Amino acid sequence: MMLLVNLYVMKFATDVLLIAPGVMGVIFGISRVWDAVSDPLVGYLSDRSKNRLGRRRSWLLFSILPLAGMFIWVFSPPGSLSAGMLIVWMAIGVIGFYSALTMLVVPHVSLGAELSEDYHLRSRLYGLRHGAFTFGAILALGGMQWLLSAEQTGPEAVRSRAFEVTMIASVVTGGLILWAVMGLRERQDFQGRVNHRPLSAFADVWHNVHARLVLIVTFVENIGGAVIATLTLYVAQYVLGRPDMAGLIILAYFIPSTLSVPMWLPLSRKFGKVRLWMFSMVLTGLSFGSMISILVLEPNTQLPVMFFLAFVAGLSAGCGGTLSPSIQSDIIDYDEYVTGERKEGSYFAAFNFAHKSATGVMIVLAGFILQLAGFVPNVNQTELVIYALVGLFAGFPLVCYLISAWLFRRFSLDERTYRRLRSALDERKVNPEAPAPVSQ
Repeated sequence: MMLLVNLYVMKFATDVLLIAPGVMGVIFGISRVWDAVSDPLVGYLSDRSKNRLGRRRSWLLFSILPLAGMFIWVFSPPGSLSAGMLIVWMAIGVIGFYSALTMLVVPHVSLGAELSEDYHLRSRLYGLRHGAFTFGAILALGGMQWLLSAEQTGPEAVRSRAFEVTMIASVVTGGLILWAVMGLRERQDFQGRVNHRPLSAFADVWHNVHARLVLIVTFVENIGGAVIATLTLYVAQYVLGRPDMAGLIILAYFIPSTLSVPMWLPLSRKFGKVRLWMFSMVLTGLSFGSMISILVLEPNTQLPVMFFLAFVAGLSAGCGGTLSPSIQSDIIDYDEYVTGERKEGSYFAAFNFAHKSATGVMIVLAGFILQLAGFVPNVNQTELVIYALVGLFAGFPLVCYLISAWLFRRFSLDERTYRRLRSALDERKVNPEAPAPVSQ
């Protein structure tokens, strides 16, 4: 559901609903501003929640109806709406969908950090989660391709098919969430261990030197990574002249992202999670940056090069998707060492906000740059628009990923440091009277 919104809503709005890309950029930008409130709020409240389902599963259960409702809303604007009301409809839908998504994602990923305290088992856990996520992304590509094929018939065909896709996805997702609620268990000893003042909890996240660095790195990295969802459809249609290949290009990215997880796990044991994640940032940036070559390649070689580079970028994305939440979980244990609290929700809300706000920045940036360059939907584009598209799609991610790797080289919570930290926490369980540190 999330990937279908990220991949197709922008094009659905500009090419089917005929909303200006700059307007959609503003809508996504407002959505990210609201995330600055909703993400930490949901994270903190899930940390504080107490009921028989636990801190996290109650939020998963309550997310089902708003998530399904807002997802259907985004793709089902009535045909009778005026241009102004259509913009209002899409704004409510986009903001509402991402708010409902926060109710699901933040408690879900927070629960993952509670399931194991083992440094490498966490990577296996989040690696499997990443594999499931990208499998869902592949299903989203199928839905998107079905919608793209309807564009050949006309806007009404797209609207009708979008309703069918959203209904199917909502029912399947609701069923999977119910399965998680019934099947997962939570640690009772983690409940009630959070500051009663939310601002203090959020301040702890920012004052955690490891978390602050990873938040900045996550934000910069994901600005670059958001191009695959935001601009692939535009590049395929207006640069390569092969809109029918858009889904396959993204598929060439997602399949190795899933299948490479078993490769990254043993490598992380050998080289370390921190160094391997930094390496993946560099590799991803170089993969995207090399795509600028499509401007000078012959038409018959453009697609093979795009597929190859998308494949390499997908390989490295599998590393980041596996190791980044594992490292973030280690950072939460460091917070427990410093504060004595367990506030996974507050931390993953911050990381989730960094990810979503980066995506929003990319969409806002792309929308305004395309509009300023003179983008007109469904026609051959000018040379300026072509250069703007390729520059955003290739050059911008290269810069973002290289900056992220350069910043991340300062991260110091490696395996050796974590094992000393874990020993201290285990000793504190045996001797609760031991004084807790008050500073970092």
